[in-house]
Amino acid sequence: MKRKVHSESSDCCNGEHDHHENHNHNHDENHNHDHNHDHGGEFNLKNEVLPLVAILSLYAPGVIFENQLHNTFYSIGEYLLFIPAYLLSGWSVLKTAGRNILKGRVFDETFLMAVATLGAIAIHKLPEAVGVMLFYKIGELFQDIAVSRSRNSIKALLEVRPDYANIQTEGELKKVSPNTVNIGDTIVVKPGEKIPLDGEIIDGNSQVDTSALTGESVPRTVRMGETVLAGMINKMGVLSIRVTKLFDESSIAKILDLVQNAKSKKAETEKFITKFAGYYTPIVVFTSLAVALLPPIFIAGATSSEWVYRALILLVISCPCGLVISIPLGYFGGVGGAAKRGILVKGSTFLDALNEVNTVVFDKTGTLTHGVFKVAKIVPSNGYHEQELLQLAAKVELHSNHPIAQSIRKAYGEKIDEFEVRDYEEIAGYGIKAKVDNRVVIAGSDRLLHKENIAHDNCQLEGTVIHLAVDNIYAGYIIIADELKEDAIQAIKALKAMGVERTVMLTGDNQAIASRIAQQLGIDAYEAELLPEEKVNAIEKLLSTAGKHGKVVFVGDGINDAPVIARADVGIAMGGLGSDAAIETADIVIMTDAPSKVAEAIQIARKTRQIVWQNIGFALAIKGIFIGLGILGVATMWEAVFADVGVAILAIFNATRAMK
Repeated sequence: MKRKVHSESSDCCNGEHDHHENHNHNHDENHNHDHNHDHGGEFNLKNEVLPLVAILSLYAPGVIFENQLHNTFYSIGEYLLFIPAYLLSGWSVLKTAGRNILKGRVFDETFLMAVATLGAIAIHKLPEAVGVMLFYKIGELFQDIAVSRSRNSIKALLEVRPDYANIQTEGELKKVSPNTVNIGDTIVVKPGEKIPLDGEIIDGNSQVDTSALTGESVPRTVRMGETVLAGMINKMGVLSIRVTKLFDESSIAKILDLVQNAKSKKAETEKFITKFAGYYTPIVVFTSLAVALLPPIFIAGATSSEWVYRALILLVISCPCGLVISIPLGYFGGVGGAAKRGILVKGSTFLDALNEVNTVVFDKTGTLTHGVFKVAKIVPSNGYHEQELLQLAAKVELHSNHPIAQSIRKAYGEKIDEFEVRDYEEIAGYGIKAKVDNRVVIAGSDRLLHKENIAHDNCQLEGTVIHLAVDNIYAGYIIIADELKEDAIQAIKALKAMGVERTVMLTGDNQAIASRIAQQLGIDAYEAELLPEEKVNAIEKLLSTAGKHGKVVFVGDGINDAPVIARADVGIAMGGLGSDAAIETADIVIMTDAPSKVAEAIQIARKTRQIVWQNIGFALAIKGIFIGLGILGVATMWEAVFADVGVAILAIFNATRAMK
């Protein structure tokens, strides 16, 4: 009978759960920040710097010799230097502004800059016009460098995953990139290697570690004709596999695609700024128009040229590029900073959601535990000692390839003479019988003891138990347990220290094992013996009690975890050995398989949001001050350039802190 144990302190508040739509974000076609840069391509610093050198070679002499050039015939010398510099530095802005106007998107920062700088040229303020475009281009260069650093962090992270396949061609074995392997090709997977592509075994038998795919800690035997999946680990024999699925359909390709399109999953702060710019820009344009036209009409002695200049200054100061560049960059920096720590975040919206987490739910096998066997306890009986019992078990299990046998031999640690073990016999479904030092030794389950009519005291023991008997006399038992990950206890402590209200474990494992693991880790609540669909029901209950402003995170690693990962507010998958289904479904992937990275991801999310709001406050405050100075005639176009591009560059530098 299935029993479930709940925390006594579980939150019983009722309320409609406001599910965060993490999995259905559409790209905002009307995004105001429309740079003419393809950040999806490879960034080449040399290609970006050369145009800047050309612009500066025109701009610097123009500024130094401005008076002499201005005094040439019709100021032709000034135009010959500054107009080419203006077009080189501002062509992308002018082109984007024109394209957006044709599409009906008039009021964005490129429109403000185009109008302000063309107006400055019209009133013969050429150095200022070029300065605006030049410093804007420098700001974009800093942005591109920051984005490139973040992208390189993500690419380096993905290299943690195996990226080769041994392909069989004309009698020889070649190590190749998996994306060069075709359907129907034969690959060879050696013991200890990860299976790189889905396929069918055409030669060889082995045991494969499927814990990443199924959540089961016991490896399963695979034989010729059976299907194996990418992500399984070959434990023993050499396998020849006929490939049935291309590498492009693997998790790596899908993750890269998701990273390149992470901007489609915008955080709420980014959405706010996009909407803000939509209202802010037309207000600025019409305010500037009023500044240019009304004072000469209503103020005695006011000249049109002076107030048009002030209006142009106001336009330049008011450009929201500092916000629309630095805020997405802040989140992208957070994504890159997370990547450096082995955490792949698929979109800024998930970083935002992590700031509101109050419940973290873990799968057990492969997430909090290694999913591998280890001797946990030796209990001798009838005069035997622990070391003697372990020695007998290691010898009788000498010829077995089962992971339990391997864990016993590893615990024993000494070389075994094969001649000491004779008449070896595997009893399917029960255990092993063999002669060890001329004594008949059996090792196996409780059912084996009953089958052999061997008297023993305890039939109900926790965990995976190997019973031993020598010459029909019970000798004791060995408990084999799944081992906790080294940082699992620290992971739970760190989450509680950060203010996470509830930690929960959901597992398909039996009640006794789940209870022991939960107690060891200090987890608030757990549910055991759950089927995949029951895990979803459990998450639904947790979501309903999380509160309107609380988020629920689920951390898992197997195919059976994919539905739960999808249902949680934020789904986190263990990516080092995790299944393709879990990784594809997850919002965040921990590439190092360390549960402590969950707390680290929350910490990065909090730091990122702090940096983003610093940028918003700083940009709006500086712009507010300079707008006032511009209207009063105190600020010149150079101050306007600082207020616009200077704020953008400072905000970009601040945003890159999220990567450190």
